Amino acid sequence: MAQTIKTHRTAIEMRPGLAEWYEATTTLYNQIVAFYFALYEAHPGLLDLNQQEALTQAERLTHCTHANPDPLWPLDETIRADIPAMLRRAAINAARGAFQSFHSRYQRWQKERATFEAKGKRFHHRPPVPPRVFHFNLPFYQGMFKARDEHSITVRLYSGTSWQWVKLRLLGEALPDEWAAGSPSIVRRRGRLCLHTPLCKTIPTPPKTLVQVAQNPQVRICAVDLNLGDALAVCTILQADGTEVATRFIRGGKALHARRRRLLGKVARKRRQSGILMAGETDNVKLWQKIRAIDESEAHRVSRRIVEFAQAHGAAILVFEHLDNLKPQQGRYSKRGNEKRAYWLKGKIVKFARYKAWEQGILTSRVSPRNTSRDCSGCGHSPVARYAAGETPLDYRPGGPLYLCSCCLKQGNADHNAALNIGFRFFQRAFRTLSESLHPKGSGVPAVNPIAWQQFAVWQDRRSGSALPAFSLA
Repeated sequence: MAQTIKTHRTAIEMRPGLAEWYEATTTLYNQIVAFYFALYEAHPGLLDLNQQEALTQAERLTHCTHANPDPLWPLDETIRADIPAMLRRAAINAARGAFQSFHSRYQRWQKERATFEAKGKRFHHRPPVPPRVFHFNLPFYQGMFKARDEHSITVRLYSGTSWQWVKLRLLGEALPDEWAAGSPSIVRRRGRLCLHTPLCKTIPTPPKTLVQVAQNPQVRICAVDLNLGDALAVCTILQADGTEVATRFIRGGKALHARRRRLLGKVARKRRQSGILMAGETDNVKLWQKIRAIDESEAHRVSRRIVEFAQAHGAAILVFEHLDNLKPQQGRYSKRGNEKRAYWLKGKIVKFARYKAWEQGILTSRVSPRNTSRDCSGCGHSPVARYAAGETPLDYRPGGPLYLCSCCLKQGNADHNAALNIGFRFFQRAFRTLSESLHPKGSGVPAVNPIAWQQFAVWQDRRSGSALPAFSLA
């Protein structure tokens, strides 16, 4: 069995004094984290213990009890507050994670320096330093909160002099019944307080992508081509034999780009009016919040429709292009900023679709984007002619909505052609890996189902120049 985890966000109704209590408790919590981080710096051997053993040892070194009246690092002498046990343990775990991250980065820096010095080169990178200030969100372990229902939760907060039970009114949906809730935390988000609750659900473990392709001749994938035009995503359901089952265009890009560009134009005009800002001053806060909000909302909308489409047609794998290094072209501020955020939107869609698909037992894979828009999905010829309606298809023109292959005369929507190539590339990579498993060196790779291999070989024969080497399955 596997687990899927997500975060449930609920807004907290603000009331007089709540922000001050939250700030006082968060400040105290981060002071405790800093104290235990210093403990880990003095005793790095605590990392060799597992988390529970390290927690016990840290409390033995710092917490004064009747059985341990003289700890080596007394916490109550450094921070004079009656700290609840659960808050202290949350701080110990947070400090352990922070020190483990710093320790790993420092070891990586040492290895890089040794590699440079062994080659006789000068190493100019500075070593990582421990964090000077901590800004962890305020968690609530069991015992720090109680009486949670659909509309409220009671938490323990520090007023600056004493601890109080404070009832918080929640604005939002209740926790889903089929998910197990973890320890919540309060997060300050865009000037407001939100309650974040981790949710966990156990699901059947889906087989790995290579196993599904090898053992299931009828496996289906959902190949997704993400674009900058009106069709933000083009989804195509493919089988291993190359059969196209269904295709869906998820539109809305034109309206999104127009709205975002209008807001970026407002930012540019206001910047011209305000002139040079002070160091550390943020401009146009409300406009930037609106831009980020519409991008995040659109990423959730598109990713949800991708997963629903894949689930409706029985697809077991989502396939995207591996696009991480896209940069905007030169131009006006609003155009350049719009294009840059359109690239960021692609990454958000993949990120959100991955966890949404995992909740349904659907895996996610990525393939190389090389020539997916230039190759013909029918015969493999490259490049195809891309053009707009009313134009003569002569040569490849980036951004053309239509395409025509001069070899097999196949034509249609260019984004649909790219989605097909993405799916075909996934199957090509999978079966090439499986073909290597037929050799003795490939032990451990799942055996290929003869029916699946035969179907793929027939499809490959239809695409000149892409055929795999023939192997005997006897």
